[in-house]
Amino acid sequence: MTFNPVQLQTVKPAESNGLSTSSPSDITKTFGDFLQKALDGVSTQEQNVHTMNDQYMLGNVDVSQVMVASQQAELSLQLTSQIRDKVIEAYQEIMRMQI
Repeated sequence: MTFNPVQLQTVKPAESNGLSTSSPSDITKTFGDFLQKALDGVSTQEQNVHTMNDQYMLGNVDVSQVMVASQQAELSLQLTSQIRDKVIEAYQEIMRMQI
């Protein structure tokens, strides 16, 4: 199973004047769903690594397959933590803005 962190979400305009039917709460919900799917993908990869480790111990899987799955899960986790750090940084920047 692979993790695709980048999926484009498009908002289609409802009218020709450029206004869309998507409210800010709809967009937030869509973004929240996207984040939840991404986190579920990372969790699935980690579970896959544990399963492959068990299969390796039983002699059913080659060590190279375990290493590849482990590296994929590690990269996904690193990407997730980098995204988290950027979101927190952006939030802190917004909070520092003068209104």
